Amino acid sequence: MYAKSIIESIALFHDELSALRQDIHAHPELGFQENRTSDLVARSLTALGYEVHRGIGGTGLVGVLEGRRNTSGRCIGLRADMDALPIQEQGQHPYTSTRQGVMHACGHDGHTTVLLGAARYLAETRNFDGRLVLIFQPAEEGLGGARAMLDDGLFTRFPCDAIYGLHNWPGLPAGVIGVRAGPMMAAADHFEIHIEGRGGHGAHAYQTNDPVVIAAQLITALQTIVSRNISAPDAAVVTVAAVQAGNLQAMNVIPRDADLVGTVRTFSPAVQERVITRMQELVDGLAQAFGARIEMKYHKLFPATVNTPEHAAFVAEIATELFGAENVVPDLVPSMGSEDFSFMLQERPGAYFRLGQGGAEHGCVLHSASFDFNDAVIPAGSAMFCRIVERSMPLAAP
Repeated sequence: MYAKSIIESIALFHDELSALRQDIHAHPELGFQENRTSDLVARSLTALGYEVHRGIGGTGLVGVLEGRRNTSGRCIGLRADMDALPIQEQGQHPYTSTRQGVMHACGHDGHTTVLLGAARYLAETRNFDGRLVLIFQPAEEGLGGARAMLDDGLFTRFPCDAIYGLHNWPGLPAGVIGVRAGPMMAAADHFEIHIEGRGGHGAHAYQTNDPVVIAAQLITALQTIVSRNISAPDAAVVTVAAVQAGNLQAMNVIPRDADLVGTVRTFSPAVQERVITRMQELVDGLAQAFGARIEMKYHKLFPATVNTPEHAAFVAEIATELFGAENVVPDLVPSMGSEDFSFMLQERPGAYFRLGQGGAEHGCVLHSASFDFNDAVIPAGSAMFCRIVERSMPLAAP
């Protein structure tokens, strides 16, 4: 019964939170440029009585609050991301982005608001014994803001026993919570392949070493890695996302060079290394077969986002307590997308979970120009964070 009152209490200031979310949505900022958003968060936390630390990982900041007591020695971290994407918004709202070519197409405006909603409730009640660390992270979208915060001593300065984060999920009905033990998101790697052949006249192809043909052979060969080198129960994706060779206006010219770029997604280091090894073997083998020079540069960007089993089970338990078992998916299918919260989970145990917001059936999907966060789910997300804190650091009777 008490858990239900958390949602009811947060619902009392739901309108204020919605207005705040819409203000952030109207003023999006790209990674490491979240100055206005960081200022807004800092003002909000300071007004609530939090100890605010800025400039962690660039525009990142941390808010610290002690519970009604701090005798347990426990510390729980909650994280939200703040950055937007370089996309021109197509939505028609009173709060549509005011910045040309920049919008909150992934819902980080909602994540920031959800955590601020939790911050307000927890500051008013302080119904926990320990220390709360709220982490507002910059630059999640491919720039490694989590890594930057860690490099600035995040967990050295603010040691956390466990860390939790959430992400809105259009593929789940509004208010449904999804989580799973183990991998939630894939590791994200990028590769660049340069092929140097010998150019010439398209009518005399025998005098050339055509890099376009070599590129075509390599693209086809790369697609065999997952189907023929990775065990079926394992998962991996190898995608060649772009090819550049020659000039579309020069139809009778064979170029000297061709370039391929793409991404690899895996859930386990063993599968990741197997993919890398096979890619290099195919590159080297085709270079020898065609007498060309082929160079591959492989970049490991973000590791897989892996939940510790006990913390994933704890999230599912909290969600069941708040919303009922019918609104919890404890074995959510993992996504091949990536998330740099993975760096934090490598440093501390914890869990990353999904907050259903609906809309996917109507085309409201992440990273689309028409995306908009569903304000109706803000109290549910805030309540999850609040109850995680209260249950992790229970306030014993005096």
